Amino acid sequence: MTKSINDFQDDYGRITAWPSKRRRAHQMAILDYLTGLFEPGVSYDQGQVERILADHSTLEDPSVLLTELLDSEYLTTADGAYWRADGRPGVSAGAAEPSSGPETSVSKNG
Repeated sequence: MTKSINDFQDDYGRITAWPSKRRRAHQMAILDYLTGLFEPGVSYDQGQVERILADHSTLEDPSVLLTELLDSEYLTTADGAYWRADGRPGVSAGAAEPSSGPETSVSKNG
């Protein structure tokens, strides 16, 4: 069952509060909502991520949202880049990744 995040949003859809740990289902619903602000397969720098989160929240410290997105594995980061965990930049769904050598074979079972 998906929890409503209406109690945690203002009239403009911005996140106004972060639910307590005992309301984890609400936290997850907010993280789902925030993840939708990022395009799959697109890489963002930290400034872009912080601006997106700041624009969609009224929290005094929106970095809590970034921390939660990363800790809950909705976003991934490496080398100063951030992206949706379900859509790594440069790798399309179903595409074969390049092999690391001439005789390397990778079998993927679905």
